[in-house]
This record gives sequence, C-alpha cells and structure tokens, in this order.
Amino acid sequence: MSEYSPTLGGHTAPRGREYVMELTVFGATGGIGQEIVRQALGAGHRVTAVVRDPARLHVDGERLEVFRADLGDPAAVQSAVAGRDAVLSGLGARSRADAGVGTRLTRTVLGAMEAEGVRRLVVVSAAPVGPEAQDAGLLDRAARGVVSAVLKDIYADLRAMEAEIARSATDWTAVRPPRLQDKPLSGRYRTVIGGFPSKGRFIGRADVAHAMLAMTEDTGTVKQGVGVAY
Repeated sequence: MSEYSPTLGGHTAPRGREYVMELTVFGATGGIGQEIVRQALGAGHRVTAVVRDPARLHVDGERLEVFRADLGDPAAVQSAVAGRDAVLSGLGARSRADAGVGTRLTRTVLGAMEAEGVRRLVVVSAAPVGPEAQDAGLLDRAARGVVSAVLKDIYADLRAMEAEIARSATDWTAVRPPRLQDKPLSGRYRTVIGGFPSKGRFIGRADVAHAMLAMTEDTGTVKQGVGVAY
C-alpha cells in the first residue's frame, strides 16, 4: 500500500529540467475527465481533450487542444492519439441505461492506439470490479454486495472493459475507486496495486484524477488494477 503526497504523482521531476508529457484524455467532459485535463495543464503538460460537445468542457489553457469527435470509429480519433506519451480515459456509463458504453468506446480507443503505436493507457474503473481489501469486514462486504447488485449492469460493463484492455497490446492500468465525491484535490489517498485499501469507502473525483496522472509515469502499475481510496 502506498500514499501519495500533494505533488503530482507523489514525486517530483528530476531537478534542472521540466518534463512535459503529451497526453490525450477521453471522457474529458466528465467529472474525473475534466479534473485530469485541469490538473495536467496545471502541471505544464500538453493535453488533447477528446469530446463530443466542446461546450461541456469547462477548462481552457494555452496547452489544451479540444478535439471534437464521435467515438464510433477508431480511424476518426487516430490523430488525437498519434505521437502521445499516454492516453487517459474516464469513459464509462453514467447510468444503468448507458451500460455497455464503456466497453464499446474503449474498443475505439484501443483501435486508435494500436493503429498509432501508442502504448500507455490509464483508465478509470470501479472498486467492485477488483478484489476486496484483505481485511474487509462484514459491513464493508455487505455494502459492496448491495452496491454490486444495484449497479450490476454498470459493473458488468466495466469488467468487460477491463477484459478488453487486458487483451490489448497496451501498457494499461485500471484505477478502481470506491464511491465518488465532489471534493477539492487533497493529493492524499491510499493505493494498493492488485488490491484495495482497507476500509476505503470514498474518494474525491479530483484525487482519482490525480492518481491517474501519477500512475501514468509509474511503471509499477503497468498491466495492473489499482485500488485507490482515502
């Protein structure tokens, strides 16, 4: 288990140089996606935000490119990922009626990345898709069971999405948060590679975005699911 500090990624770049990444963000108008864009720009990176409706993106900056596209065709988004250091995705169903959209749209992203030879991919999933905390108590297990039953279609979609990325040639990481909250960025949360933090019940969307950006540069999270929570 590890805990990140308020610096992006829990570490700083080597002294004497500025490390600027070229990033593409899918699902950039969602709660986590907009935070990824905002924080990445704040860290000095260059960001391509792929959106269907630019009016829903409430972030701007000199290093931001807004790329309007419908994610129905990988060829339509290839130029959005070409030459990028990493791709981050907040794609997923926002309601049970949207179940299946996460897997379908992620296939588009994977097709575009494969066509352009881009390997690093970090996606947001959900805690119930991965294993429980090793010391999960009865209350936590019961709550997890109820949530999984109520949102079973959404979690089935996320499991299928994770299966798709696991079969791909990408250097993927699936970030698995519990219940999401709208809270200011703290930069302080716990992560468990291949597991989940003990009694981790909540996390803010801004801190999920922070974790995803941090893991973009963390080779220890490649081809892993990572639980993240307060």
